[in-house]
Amino acid sequence: MRRREFITLLGGAAVGWPLGASAQTQPKIPRVGYVLGAAPARGTEAFRQTLRELGYVEGQTIVLELRWAEGRFERLPELVAELVGLKVDVLVAGGSPAALAAKNATQTIPIVMVGINPVGLGLAASLSRPGGNVTGLSYYYEAIIAKRLQLLKELVPRLARVGVLRDPMDPGHPTYWKEAEVAAQTLGVALEALDVRRPEDFDAAFATAKQRNAQALLDLADPLTIAYRSRITALAASSRLPAVYAAREFPDEGGLMSYGASVVVLFRRAATFVDKILKGAKPADLPIEQPTKFELVVNLKVAKALGLTVPPSLLARADELIE
Repeated sequence: MRRREFITLLGGAAVGWPLGASAQTQPKIPRVGYVLGAAPARGTEAFRQTLRELGYVEGQTIVLELRWAEGRFERLPELVAELVGLKVDVLVAGGSPAALAAKNATQTIPIVMVGINPVGLGLAASLSRPGGNVTGLSYYYEAIIAKRLQLLKELVPRLARVGVLRDPMDPGHPTYWKEAEVAAQTLGVALEALDVRRPEDFDAAFATAKQRNAQALLDLADPLTIAYRSRITALAASSRLPAVYAAREFPDEGGLMSYGASVVVLFRRAATFVDKILKGAKPADLPIEQPTKFELVVNLKVAKALGLTVPPSLLARADELIE
């Protein structure tokens, strides 16, 4: 009887112990790294909101590790390395510099980028078949710079010289600059390069624009100017320079006009990419998307302050007028 009792008890322990351990095992909570070259803006909240709509609960069913470079590209490798060290399941990289830093840091962690020209920058083999660990969204299309210059020309008919805010450290700006040169030649305007690498360069850039008789301003758009958009729009106003920007956040904060893809839409779509990857999709097989709609936003108060009359044709095409 003693031997049988021992065997029974041991058998019960053998059956009961794994069940107890299984009950204590918690499901793995996915960890998503999110790094922006700029500061958090409407896109970040749109990203988080979409994750909530997809059923994720921060801190319970998903963990977000958020990092911002505040327009300081030199910080990106360190921020990305920190996220890689946390063994995130997916990396979201906002801006081409952040995407390149992420790609340089890992060949295995899936990366969802929101940036420009991923094929040209070597981030993907093609838009339809990225082929590596990077997918996501590109807000680049070939005629975007020409379109912005054309809008400036419509607003300032006698436009002859345009100052161009560009960052030599931004990997996408050489492509933009070449397109700006072609468009400027077609429109009969001259370009004045205004290089800005850090916030301390803004004052000097606008002083140069004034010295060189620039009549308007084109922002090539990068994390640095987006991070300091309030300062940029204030300098444009004090310099009395009509300006066109890439993101509608600029007119919201005192800029004259913007033309570009909606940041909110882009980052909402980025959240759906994260969802697909967490459910097993491979970034190599997820086509990189491009926006199908571009927004034209005009701040009429700024136009009035600059003494500009917005032509009816431009008013009719605007998606939003700020009055």
